[in-house]
Amino acid sequence: MQPRSTAELQAALAKVAIVLVEPKYAENIGAAARGAMNMGVSQLIVVRREAPDREKMARMATHHAVSLLDNLALFPDLETALAPFSVVVGTTARQGRQRRPPNTPRVMVEKVIPLLAENRVAILFGPEHRGLTNDDLKFCKFTSSIPTAEFTSLNLAQAVAIHCYELYHGLLFGDGAADSSPKLAATRELEGMYDHVAQLLRQVEFLKEGRAEGENDYWMNSIRKFFGRQELQAKEVKMIRGFCKQFLRYEKEKRG
Repeated sequence: MQPRSTAELQAALAKVAIVLVEPKYAENIGAAARGAMNMGVSQLIVVRREAPDREKMARMATHHAVSLLDNLALFPDLETALAPFSVVVGTTARQGRQRRPPNTPRVMVEKVIPLLAENRVAILFGPEHRGLTNDDLKFCKFTSSIPTAEFTSLNLAQAVAIHCYELYHGLLFGDGAADSSPKLAATRELEGMYDHVAQLLRQVEFLKEGRAEGENDYWMNSIRKFFGRQELQAKEVKMIRGFCKQFLRYEKEKRG
């Protein structure tokens, strides 16, 4: 199998960002930057209200990855951080009825590579002490879980390095087409659609006040999973939002 050229690799990897959600230790951010940079991933986003300690990050990143820290993007919340990304991957070892069945990093990469030509991809990693929550994972199209023998806990930087390696290896030697998938709707567009869908469902009392705690969230998460499988484009999201807005307007006028 003929490996991809350096230019092709760089073009694909430029569309990938590592997103660290509320990391506790600046040293782990630096080590994660080093692992990402070694595999050609040069975008690092941190979701945290306070900026991490620069010196502690740089000590672990080494001079090789300090440029990645120079361009580090800091956001106060996850939704804002993910706004421009069309494909979001959540890394998690936990499972439950509200969580998507996880893929291994290698399988995840096989699904992501064909989308890179037209879409920006974010790979999410949760805080060291708890990982990603269900509320974090609601933004994710795919999930990924690293197989381990018995002990499932990995250091944050190790998890980042493994995912970046699988992505780099898949791009270098894989044969997945990178020009066959359309440009998908960005997270900001999808979140606007989900907001209108939720308004509509409350209007028709599918989502009801007074239900058992978490029941409405369960139904909305199920709806998110359904739409997430459809690979919606921006024009389709706009159409769904238009339908919801028209119905809400009609109901408002009908009720006087």
